[in-house]
Amino acid sequence: MVTLRRTARSKWWWVTALLLLGLAGALIALALSWRPAIAPIAPPSPGSFAPAQVVRGAMLVKLGDCAVCHTRDGGRPLAGGRPLATPFGTLYSDNLTPDPETGIGTWSAAAFRRAMKAGVSRSGAHLYPALPYEHFTHVRDADLDAIYAFLMTRRPVREAAPANRLIFPLGFRPLLAGWKLLFLHPGETPVDPSRSAEWNRGAYLVEGLGHCGGCHTPRNLAGGEIRSQAYAGGIAEGWRAPALNAANPAARKWTKEALVTYLRTGISPDHSAAAGPMGPVVDSLSQVPEAEVRAIAAYIVSKMGGSPSAPVAPLPDHADAAARRFPEGAVLFGGACAGCHGPGAPMMGQGRPLLSLATVLRDSDPTSAAQAVLQGIAPPVAGRGPKMPGFADALTDQQIAAVLGYLRARYTDRPDWKKLPATVAKARKEGAQP
Repeated sequence: MVTLRRTARSKWWWVTALLLLGLAGALIALALSWRPAIAPIAPPSPGSFAPAQVVRGAMLVKLGDCAVCHTRDGGRPLAGGRPLATPFGTLYSDNLTPDPETGIGTWSAAAFRRAMKAGVSRSGAHLYPALPYEHFTHVRDADLDAIYAFLMTRRPVREAAPANRLIFPLGFRPLLAGWKLLFLHPGETPVDPSRSAEWNRGAYLVEGLGHCGGCHTPRNLAGGEIRSQAYAGGIAEGWRAPALNAANPAARKWTKEALVTYLRTGISPDHSAAAGPMGPVVDSLSQVPEAEVRAIAAYIVSKMGGSPSAPVAPLPDHADAAARRFPEGAVLFGGACAGCHGPGAPMMGQGRPLLSLATVLRDSDPTSAAQAVLQGIAPPVAGRGPKMPGFADALTDQQIAAVLGYLRARYTDRPDWKKLPATVAKARKEGAQP
């Protein structure tokens, strides 16, 4: 009996010790995650900012695509409220206008810089990395101050963002402190003295404000970018962002001139047409000085292997073989697609890329090809350029899969995509999310 009592007391002691240790660990973690609030300020007068700084801030906001995420459909620019679907639930973007109650009107420049570089709000709350501070942390303070000046000179809009809808326990913001320890790497983008000033400017923009890796780099289960696979391709808003390294699937290597044209107009006759989340990016880049876009293109093209040096290979068109293998797809293509994409179609003379040049058909992942058929393609710049209607309401998942299988077999020399109906069904579901 004495031995049993001693054993029970010993177990109780160990349980108590473990509970106390766990509680101490939780308290330490909370203490480490704590960030102080920054005192509010009276909204600064728009006239307190230098006009040149505001103009520069406007350009930098375009380079960062700020309005794309911080403007809901039908809403006022930069007033937030746009739903951002993530694997962890739906986040709603914040109001960036200088409204003192629902926006950033009481934020100082120091508070704004902290949010952009450390992901911490003026109140001290950790911000979710839907704000890509993984990249904004590399932006120079002078540029952040110019962005702040631009935002603070906008018309205030009183509009609070809806509450986020996240899976438990991710609504507990102190957890983000641990996420940042793993995935936030502060510091300026290093200058490469062996490269040109244009290339280094492009590196600064792409790695920082442009946050291109946010879409074009795969992410791990925790939502952090896999740095060892930088620019190897990723997923953005249900679309596939293709690789921007040597694995880029384009039929013809990108040149700097071709990429500049694409980034400013949304179309490259020798490559692709911008679609999905890339459309708003092109719209923004069409409004900034061309020199900035040329710098971006110089940097990205260097990652993809530079300009082509080999002769251009003939483009494939295995029409007969593809029709035998995918007869349903061939029939559907003839009825729904050939009027624009078939040989000799009048639309092909209006800058529309040949399907044998379409990057989405050559990619190892059929997601964007499925989304393009489901949702269609709209010209991103002032309604200029080729259009394509969506077929989500006209074709079933199985029919779209048949068309995609036929297109892949006819216009590329790459292996068949696997499980196409399931991919199309997933793309349809993600395209319907807010």
